[in-house]
Amino acid sequence: MATTAQLFEEPFDADEYIERLAWRTPGGGSKGGAEAFDPKRLLDEFKSHIEELKQLDEKIQRKVEKLEHQCHREAKEFAHKVQDLQRSNQIKEAADIIQKLHLIAQELPFDRFADVKAKIASKYHDLERQLIQEFTAAQRRGEIGRMREVAAVLLHFKGYAHCVDVYIKQCQEGAYTRNDVFEDTAALCQRVNKQVAEVFSSPETVMAKLIQNIFENKLQVCFPKLDGTRQSDAEQYLKNLYDLYTRTTALATKLTEFNLGSDKHTFLSKLIKSIFSSYLESYIDMEREYLRNRGAMILQRYYDSKNHQKRAIGSGSIQELKERIRQRTNLPLGPSLDTHGETFLSPELVVNLLQETRHAFERCHRLSDPSDLPKNAYSIFLLLVEHLCVDHIDYALEIGLSAIPSSDAKNANLYFLDVVQQANSIFHLFDKQFNDQLMPLISSSPKLAECLQKKKEVIEQMEVKLDTGIDRTLNCMVGQMKHILATEQKKTDFRPEDENNVMIQYTTACSKVCAYVSRQVEHVRKSMDGKNVDTVLTELGVRFHRLIHEHLQQFSYSSMGGMLAICDVAEYRRCAKNFRVPLVLQLFDTLHALCNLLVVAPDNLKQVCSGEHLTNLDRNLLHAFVQLRVDYRSARLGRHFS
Repeated sequence: MATTAQLFEEPFDADEYIERLAWRTPGGGSKGGAEAFDPKRLLDEFKSHIEELKQLDEKIQRKVEKLEHQCHREAKEFAHKVQDLQRSNQIKEAADIIQKLHLIAQELPFDRFADVKAKIASKYHDLERQLIQEFTAAQRRGEIGRMREVAAVLLHFKGYAHCVDVYIKQCQEGAYTRNDVFEDTAALCQRVNKQVAEVFSSPETVMAKLIQNIFENKLQVCFPKLDGTRQSDAEQYLKNLYDLYTRTTALATKLTEFNLGSDKHTFLSKLIKSIFSSYLESYIDMEREYLRNRGAMILQRYYDSKNHQKRAIGSGSIQELKERIRQRTNLPLGPSLDTHGETFLSPELVVNLLQETRHAFERCHRLSDPSDLPKNAYSIFLLLVEHLCVDHIDYALEIGLSAIPSSDAKNANLYFLDVVQQANSIFHLFDKQFNDQLMPLISSSPKLAECLQKKKEVIEQMEVKLDTGIDRTLNCMVGQMKHILATEQKKTDFRPEDENNVMIQYTTACSKVCAYVSRQVEHVRKSMDGKNVDTVLTELGVRFHRLIHEHLQQFSYSSMGGMLAICDVAEYRRCAKNFRVPLVLQLFDTLHALCNLLVVAPDNLKQVCSGEHLTNLDRNLLHAFVQLRVDYRSARLGRHFS
């Protein structure tokens, strides 16, 4: 029979227990059975069972001792809790009493109850100090419940604010271990937010006070570095200010997820303003001064690299007056400026200026008060106009104009179109920055009109100089064509001595002029863009046609010479097709038809003059071309126009 505790459950009968043990043992029954009675076997069974009972007794005894120990420990803990609760209640009771006494004492006259009032005040401050000490200890132990109880009691005491201050100070201990105060602050607020809600009755006030404390103390550690560069390194100062302000506003955005009261956005904005106000007030002055110096340095560095001493434009000197007259007329007032093909326009310089301005616009957007943003952005734009448009592009145009040779110069190198090309490319970048970065900052303010007007003035000033330069460049091109014709075209080209031994082809002068014109057309296409290409090529084509028209009228033509003139004009017309301008091609078609008057039989003159290209021309013009024929008088051709 297994020995277990269940065998001794109440009611227990020892005789019955022994009888059952003997009965279950083989040979142990007293009334016989299947086996004969065996006293030795029964004795062995009793001894064995006694040993089992001893072991069971020891096991049960150990369990009893364990339970008794546990019971004593729990009783002790319970007693401590009861004592704590009693002590806590005595604190609450004492606090309630002293609070009421303190309020009553305020109404008592000082002269009669000075001693009483002093004792009450002393007890009030002692109790208040004890409560704060208890709260501090509970916070260090992490006992949220006890902190909540003490905070609730202190709520009616003057020292409640001090309790909050203690909490704010202690919760920051060990929180700032990294080099990133912003990340540490975000992590701290995230960690204590729930705890504040559990401990304090007005958690939004405590969180707001914590954040204010952090802004006014922890974030201030970043400012000595900022102050250190304020006078010594303006660029680094502006970069540091922008970075610090950006990270602070980003932190404020994260903090809006916490309960900081009904107007947390205004609260955080005021905090940021309070710590940055002295820096933001002087920001735009620092920005303008930095950009002014930086832009001047970039420009000077470029001209130094070209070993170029910048000329004073608009100085009012006699030389300046002569230069401006020469630029705007074709009067020979001395030699042009030799720039050796240098345009004095630098893509690298432009990129540097635009990059500096882009950073300035970014800082301006971030650091300016919304009411001052358009005005500040406009002032930055004016500096860009001064450095890029006036000091660089306009100066290069002035130099380019000075370098354009007079129209009668021989073998002149025309670099002004290269200036035009680079100036257009630069202005596209300027216009892109205007639209992409300046417009969003001023689009809803009155400054928009001022910016647009300033941009219009800059464009118009540039266009005047570009148009002047292009016009004078075209004059030079025509002058070069005129020089080729004057040196290469012989009078005998159109009145050959032996008309029976002439190869019908265009003349050398025509060939050289067409080659020169083709090169200039290609140059114009590379230098211009959009409608400007057609505009300039139209003007060049018209002048080209006028030159050839006037040139042909300087000669008299035999029958074979007229055929050669037609060949020349056909080649000029083929060259004119490269212009891809219908008007220019039409002019040369008409000129080609006019040249037919040099070779047509006298009886067919009227028929030819009534042709498609000539019917609308002035008869005097037709007559003038017919007069160029060597047989004009002998064949009495004038009668056809009388």
